[in-house]
Amino acid sequence: MFTGIVEAVGTIAGVESRGRDLRVTVASGRLDLADVQLGDSIAVNGICLTAVALTGSGFVADVSAETLEHSTFAALQAGSRVNLEKALTPSTRLGGHLVSGHVDGVGEVIERRNEGRSVRFRIKAPDGLARYIATKGSITVDGISLTVNGVDGAVFELNLVPHTLQETTMHAYGAGQRVNLEVDLIARYLERLLMGEAAARPATGGISEAFLAEHGFLSSR
Repeated sequence: MFTGIVEAVGTIAGVESRGRDLRVTVASGRLDLADVQLGDSIAVNGICLTAVALTGSGFVADVSAETLEHSTFAALQAGSRVNLEKALTPSTRLGGHLVSGHVDGVGEVIERRNEGRSVRFRIKAPDGLARYIATKGSITVDGISLTVNGVDGAVFELNLVPHTLQETTMHAYGAGQRVNLEVDLIARYLERLLMGEAAARPATGGISEAFLAEHGFLSSR
C-alpha cells in the first residue's frame, strides 16, 4: 500500500524486453533506498513494482504484460522521468489516501490552464471509471494523491499547487498527456458491497441505474 505522496522523481535508466514482459532499471534520484530490501514494493508512476535487484543508484523491477496493457508503462523509455514512492509502513503519515498501486485505467489530459500560482488540469477518464470519481473525493494520477475539484461526466478537474508541481512530473504535463489513474479504494469496495448476493453471479457490467432502482437505492417519482 501507498499514500500517493510522491517522495522523489526518478529516471528510467534502462528497459529490457523479456518476451511479452519488460525488465526496467530505475535511477531513484533522491529517494533513499537504504531501508529497501529485495522483494519490497515501490510505486513507479502509480504502478506497484517489486524490486528484484538493487543497483546502488536505483533498483530493477519486472513489468508484466498485464501491467503494460493497462497502464502507460509501455510508452516509457530510457530518460523518462517517473514519480516514486516507497510502500508505507505502520508509522508512515497518511498524508494522501490509501493507494494500492494497481492502475484502474489510463486517462488523458485535455486541458491545462494557470490559476494564479496554481495550475488546473482537466482529465478525461475511461467511461467505466466515471462512477467512481466524485467532487472532493480522492484520485491517484501517475502515483500522486489528488483531490477532485469538479466532475463533468467522465471529465474531472484537479488544482495543483506549486509544491506538487515542483515535486512531481506533472509540471511538464499538457493536453494529450496520458496518465495512470487509480480510483478511490473505498469507492470500488462500496460498489461491490452494494451488489449484495448479486456479487457472486457472473459479471454483467457492474452496478447500473436499473440495478439501484430494483434494489431500492433510487426513489421513484
